[in-house]
Amino acid sequence: MVTREKTKAIIKLLVRVVITIILLLVLVSQIDLRQVYEALKKARLEYLVVVWIFSILSLLILSLKLHFILKKQQCPVPIRTIFRISAITALYSMVMPGMLSTGVKWYILKQHTGKGSNVLSSMIYNQVTDIYFRILLGLFAIAFAFPAQYKKVPLICGIAAIFLIIIYILLFNKHTGVKINALMRYLLKPLPKIIYNPAKTILQQLQVFQSAGLKFHLIVVAISVVVSLISVFVYIYAAKAALIKIPVSGLIWQSSAIYILGRLPISIANCGVREWSLIGCMSIYNVDKSQTILMSVIIFTGAIIRAIIGAIYLLFKKTGNNKSLDTAKNISEQDI
Repeated sequence: MVTREKTKAIIKLLVRVVITIILLLVLVSQIDLRQVYEALKKARLEYLVVVWIFSILSLLILSLKLHFILKKQQCPVPIRTIFRISAITALYSMVMPGMLSTGVKWYILKQHTGKGSNVLSSMIYNQVTDIYFRILLGLFAIAFAFPAQYKKVPLICGIAAIFLIIIYILLFNKHTGVKINALMRYLLKPLPKIIYNPAKTILQQLQVFQSAGLKFHLIVVAISVVVSLISVFVYIYAAKAALIKIPVSGLIWQSSAIYILGRLPISIANCGVREWSLIGCMSIYNVDKSQTILMSVIIFTGAIIRAIIGAIYLLFKKTGNNKSLDTAKNISEQDI
């Protein structure tokens, strides 16, 4: 029997499929597929392997980062286990858009540790730091990418970057962070208990990070920066494969912008959104649409490689408490 929740999940999935198809159809109608084919023939496909290596390396380092963060929350999970779960999440991100696919990771980790709120607060902190430093990297790149006559752009980016850094320091400083946390809990009090109680629990768990020492935050920052740079290398070598020549600073802010847009639960596997975003960014540098589409496809193959690894683990390995397959199925049905 199909429940109301399953019906809603199916409708949501169909809406995203329709949006993805519309975006791709409009895109196809505006490009010459023969030119894309010609661009493919000229492409340096040996760089594909480099893109795949960096994509897998990114997944590995992100697993190391989450392992380090979970350890702080008294949730010791081996890096290899987190890598397996991350790969499975990558597989489900093919059908569960944006940040929704992280529900798979949370659910399996919760089953593995038995500490749902600890895992959730760790993942929130992990996601916040990822997005935060992608934005900072993008702002610095934009400041250097724009021509000298646009004097206000570097200034605006610099002010925004300084503002974000100050906010980060205030949020996760031992003294100010705890006070901000208490203020947020006070402001949330008027909300219904069904919302306030889980939010209060998460905020309490986040206090662990707000009271952590400087060394902990410096390590998290260092890993976040490394992950951001690896994502830039994916774009650099995808551009090389498609014979695109633009400043590295341009590829840096594009990777940041497209990553952030990819967090939105709009389309399936970020298809359509990624292509339109990349075309819009590349048009600034007068790059041909056919080359841009080819570059987008090459970047997408990195996601496919991660999904294939996830499929292998899902079929032939066991994750956590030997229920990874059932867990992933349950979470996909709930469409968290």
